Amino acid sequence: MGVRAVRGATQLDTDERDHMLERVAEMVLDSMSANGLEVDDFISVIFTATSDLVSEFPAYAARRLGFGEVPLLCARELEIERSMPRVVRMLAHVETDLPRADITHVYLHGAAALRSDLTRVRSSPDE
Repeated sequence: MGVRAVRGATQLDTDERDHMLERVAEMVLDSMSANGLEVDDFISVIFTATSDLVSEFPAYAARRLGFGEVPLLCARELEIERSMPRVVRMLAHVETDLPRADITHVYLHGAAALRSDLTRVRSSPDE
């Protein structure tokens, strides 16, 4: 079993607590489904949020999904001119038998435009 990194990102429509919890949970669950992961496979997860998101800690959404014993960290995303607003990103370290090339990264809603260069990405753009 190896250690792999799984990336994810989602864009929120508004900075509202329930919306934050919904979008982050969707990102985490989609990452788990796309890679055949269970909570016990997670070593740690780092969440970042853009500075316009202040309604809730993204890690709280993962805690509500059963990640109580997984080390979680929230941090502020760099404020770069031209960067996409209202984005939560995730970098999860997991134990898996999947080769690095077979890891599927999940980019949802407006964040689907962030990594169109990846060959294994599950993206879900907004309609």
